[in-house]
Amino acid sequence: MGVEGDSERALVARLRLGDPAAFDEIYDAYRPRLFGFLLRLARRRDVAEDLLEETWLRVVAHARRLRPDTRMGPWLFTVARNLFWSHCRARLVEEAVAGQLIGLWPASSALPSPFEEAAGQELAARAARALARVPAFYREVLLLVGVEGLTPAEAASVCQVSPETLRKRLSRARALLAAELETAAPAHPRKEVTP
Repeated sequence: MGVEGDSERALVARLRLGDPAAFDEIYDAYRPRLFGFLLRLARRRDVAEDLLEETWLRVVAHARRLRPDTRMGPWLFTVARNLFWSHCRARLVEEAVAGQLIGLWPASSALPSPFEEAAGQELAARAARALARVPAFYREVLLLVGVEGLTPAEAASVCQVSPETLRKRLSRARALLAAELETAAPAHPRKEVTP
């Protein structure tokens, strides 16, 4: 889930000195999470792959200038987020088509019954469609806090806003997602009761 505490500071120090093994450790620790974040944000695998590659190029280019107290998770997500928004501005990306979101919820350790599996897939698909319809401005906050597990303070840093602004944005994002889920809820036909 990343690197923490003293080991993170030591890793940043090694990265600042140009240690390739430090880059490999950071790559292994954060690549899946960054890719998942970018894929869910961009909703296109090819765009997510390109932005992920550019994120790692930025790590290499800026490694020597990192501050000794840099927290790699928030720093990497900030870079990835900024690259996504730069991509949107440069390409005027329209978000008309919702893509597949993979791995939105972790799989359980027990094998589900066929019914539970089908119901879970339907719920995950509904949630993915609903999340895809939430504007990217709000979707990124849901992904950073709800999926990637960043604290609201870390997410505020990534989004370059105050913690209060992030809390408001997160509240609005949750309301938008709830409204989308409600709209996408399957209609259950009412049984008519005959007297």
